[in-house]
Amino acid sequence: MMRAIPTLKISISGVRGVVGESLTPTLLVRFAQAFGTYTGAGTIIIGRDTRTSGEMVRQAVVAGLLSSGCRVVDLDICPVPTVQLLVRERRARGGIAITASHNPAEWNALKFVNSAGLFLADAQARQLLDIYHQGEYRKVAGAQMRAVELSAGALDLHVKVILDALGALPRATRDGRQLRVAVDSCNGAGSIVAPRLLAALGVKVVPINVTPDGLFPRGAEPVEENLGALCAVVREHGCDVGFAQDMDADRLAIVSERGEAIGEEYTLALAARYVLGREPGAVVANLATTSALDAVARSFGCPLYRSKIGEANVAEEMLRRQAVIGGEGNGGVMYPRINFARDSLVGMALVLHLLAGTGRTISELMAELPRSYILKEKMACPSDRIRAALRMVRDVYAPWPMDLRDGVRVTTPAGWFLVRGSNTEPMIRIVAEADTGERARRMIEDVRARVRACLDARDDEIRNRDESKKVRS
Repeated sequence: MMRAIPTLKISISGVRGVVGESLTPTLLVRFAQAFGTYTGAGTIIIGRDTRTSGEMVRQAVVAGLLSSGCRVVDLDICPVPTVQLLVRERRARGGIAITASHNPAEWNALKFVNSAGLFLADAQARQLLDIYHQGEYRKVAGAQMRAVELSAGALDLHVKVILDALGALPRATRDGRQLRVAVDSCNGAGSIVAPRLLAALGVKVVPINVTPDGLFPRGAEPVEENLGALCAVVREHGCDVGFAQDMDADRLAIVSERGEAIGEEYTLALAARYVLGREPGAVVANLATTSALDAVARSFGCPLYRSKIGEANVAEEMLRRQAVIGGEGNGGVMYPRINFARDSLVGMALVLHLLAGTGRTISELMAELPRSYILKEKMACPSDRIRAALRMVRDVYAPWPMDLRDGVRVTTPAGWFLVRGSNTEPMIRIVAEADTGERARRMIEDVRARVRACLDARDDEIRNRDESKKVRS
């Protein structure tokens, strides 16, 4: 029998947990103290998504930062990429984004940003964790603590930076009308700024789920099964495109003019097509991103490089390759000329400029890409069992070419699949891509069955060992 899944995850990606159960005010204060100790006295930018626990978490974070001598600039409700942008604009020491992203409503989390506006790299995150575990935090007297500064113009600045780089859209489509765009922000951090950006770009906006109250009207991840309402709105209002964000607004999914979810994998492919047509250069994507992006890069004679999963890893590889665009297959678009972060707002602007510039529909643009089928699954797995499961996958599929940089990525004649432990949840994630949905499904099911057998065998081993101890005692 599987053991209960822990509800606290502390890793190089930050800390997240279930509020009122594992993510406590005390733990949050200590992590904020550790971050203030790590950065040293200076300006820290904070912002949060709309979760109902956000104010409690914010106050704990503020307390920890102030006690360590930091100057706190609070952006209130805003996307994670806005926090990252403001860290660079204000030349701050770092930032903390309060959001659990795609996790259910009962979760919340802290994401830590360095002075470059990037998530902490592995070595930086480990240093922060060392400070947290040692518990030796920087402390200042009350006279040295400052009042929290509110920054009300962050969202407007984000919109301005995008417009300054790309400009507004041509006012008419090929049939002589404005583009009509539906947007679903899941009542999250993008609820205020996404409609504002779209209006500034010059499109007619049809918004749904843009009440920033933190009440999830759908699953937080912008995946196909959660986009039924958006698809219906696109069809009902005759929209040219629909955009869906997650709770912290760093991921973007697209619905075509037919009211069909095209899959978040293709957000980066479409954005890259626009960018490479004007600015050829290297492209970077993680190991779990669709091979359709390879085809886009090849069509412009540009190289594509793969990185480990995670925005920090993609950013590191983009810097190494001096990439003009990059991102992740979960709908995360990173365009350094505007914002070196996964930014759904930038993704929207790039895709809309592609539509306006080419005069094509989303369906027509998709028809020009090699169509494959990519499936993503996850299965619960205690963190201490993940390594054994990955070792089993590596051994079973040893005859096929592998990439072991991040989990196990296997290339077979039918396609490829990736098995890895989640950095944010006690889960194993499985991604598979093939030329048919059936082949991708078969790969997923084969891997799931083998992982399940491995976990069950481990449970049996532990149970037998425990029973043996009881007999001996």
